[in-house]
Amino acid sequence: MTHASSLTRTRAVVLGLLICGIGRVGTAQEIDPARLKTFGTMGKEVRPLKGDSEAELFRHQGKGCLTHMWFGGGWKDCDKTRIRVYVDGEIKASIDMELYLGHGIGFGDEHSPWGTARIGKIGTGTSVYNTYRIPFGKSVRVTAQRSPGAPDAPEFWWIIRGTEGLRASVGGVVLPESARLRLYKLENHTAQPLEEFPLCDVPGSGALYQVTIAAKGLRKSAKDQGQNLGYLEACMRAYRNGAHEPLMLSSGLEDYFLGTYYFNKGRYATPVAGLTHFNPAENEFSAYRFHDDDPVFFQKGLRLTCRCGEKIGDKVFHDPPPTRYTTYVWLYQW
Repeated sequence: MTHASSLTRTRAVVLGLLICGIGRVGTAQEIDPARLKTFGTMGKEVRPLKGDSEAELFRHQGKGCLTHMWFGGGWKDCDKTRIRVYVDGEIKASIDMELYLGHGIGFGDEHSPWGTARIGKIGTGTSVYNTYRIPFGKSVRVTAQRSPGAPDAPEFWWIIRGTEGLRASVGGVVLPESARLRLYKLENHTAQPLEEFPLCDVPGSGALYQVTIAAKGLRKSAKDQGQNLGYLEACMRAYRNGAHEPLMLSSGLEDYFLGTYYFNKGRYATPVAGLTHFNPAENEFSAYRFHDDDPVFFQKGLRLTCRCGEKIGDKVFHDPPPTRYTTYVWLYQW
């Protein structure tokens, strides 16, 4: 075989590997498994949630990712327990969540069992889990704090685990080492009909990871239940990199969460999206939507918005009521 033909064959093999996605820059994580170190802890039937104090559940020094958290309990208002994740010595936690909303569940809904690879609620009581990959460069600390309405020092269970040397990825793309997962919240915002409001508005580079919305229409009418849920006509919008025109993420709010016709088939849970609470008599729903396999990247900022109902051109879709929203937006930023 001549040198030229050997070189041609080598090039063809390399090209074939690239076409198959093997060796594609940024889409594979080449890490020596010998350098990976899994760590973790658990709490079993203990009572750290005393008074108004913030209890430390776990602390770790190193560089890597949290990969799993599970919480168990079942006391009154356990769904409102505050879970905070402090990364790299933060004074204010970049992840500060109510327990259920942080797992895609609104209105304290106790429906179970359901679950996906990323989140779920399996048993009675708390019994929620996640496999969010939460990167840190120097240290990570996880704390919990009971809600004001909860009994003092309830029995609590938890599992927390992670791996040193692991990196976060979105859409098959390994994120920069500086990437950090952050949570942006909008709590109890009452929007007027057709109001467009931001769920987050951030500078810099990053990727949208997950969105949870819990909403309640504030008008009842026995004549037209469709109008009571008219806020579900909202189209989700992503304004990336300072753009004045949005990337439209849905043709309706239930569509964004993969539902149709005002969630007329009821609850569901899929790896991409799920409906975790639905009470049409009270005009309520909560749902989660992941973007790890459906990436929305930005380089110069992201403003993610929802609307209370929808108007396109001169057409107003149904007659949306004033609506109260709580939203959680999870972003990787670097």
